[in-house]
Amino acid sequence: MKLAFVIPAYNEEALIGKCLESVQAEIARSGMNADVIVVNNASTDRTGEIARSFEGVRVVDEPKKGLVNARDAGFAASEGYDLVANIDSDTIVPEGWLDVVRREFDKDSKLVCLSGPYIYYDMALHNRALVGMFYGLTYLIYLLNRFVLRVGSVVQGGNFVFKRDAWAAVGGYDRTIEFFGEDTDVAVRLSKVGGVKFTFALKMKTSGRRLEKEGVFRTAGTYTLNFFWVTFRGKPATKAYNDIRS
Repeated sequence: MKLAFVIPAYNEEALIGKCLESVQAEIARSGMNADVIVVNNASTDRTGEIARSFEGVRVVDEPKKGLVNARDAGFAASEGYDLVANIDSDTIVPEGWLDVVRREFDKDSKLVCLSGPYIYYDMALHNRALVGMFYGLTYLIYLLNRFVLRVGSVVQGGNFVFKRDAWAAVGGYDRTIEFFGEDTDVAVRLSKVGGVKFTFALKMKTSGRRLEKEGVFRTAGTYTLNFFWVTFRGKPATKAYNDIRS
């Protein structure tokens, strides 16, 4: 399988370097046939310059700001790849991540998407404990939605891999979704053509700056609201979001 990492990046000069270092290290360690695409999403800082300084990294410029716009531009640039790994520019890929991806897709030919939780490496311990409880509830909802109600699944934005052909078959990204609910939209639509699995084996390290700034309960509440709205109504309830880098 040939895999492309797609990494949207808006004004991430402080973190994009660490992200790309972790991606390239994991590709080298695993020996997997993989490439890296960074989508420079209307950045006004040195994000694009830093990304271009990494050998083998392809940078695509998407002038229309927005997470889904950037993911869609990266998806378009990933033509010719079997799998697309969608991560974020503030993530750090842990050792063994690609091994899990390869193992899960190899053993289940009907699997079209794989996702897992975040590990917030820079959050206070009490907030990390709250997040752990939230993921416990998330897993129960995943089991209910996928295997009982059969209305979708769970995908963690910034930590999911899908088969490119499957995503193209269901129409690709919905650019009317600006931020909240984009991952649930992926889960619901891909569930119609194959298996969408959420597993704690696929952990991704990331910054907890949004949760720390907005509060764990408030952020979790907003995500939960939009999860159910997208699952049962097709569109998110919330369009406005704060840019934590401003």
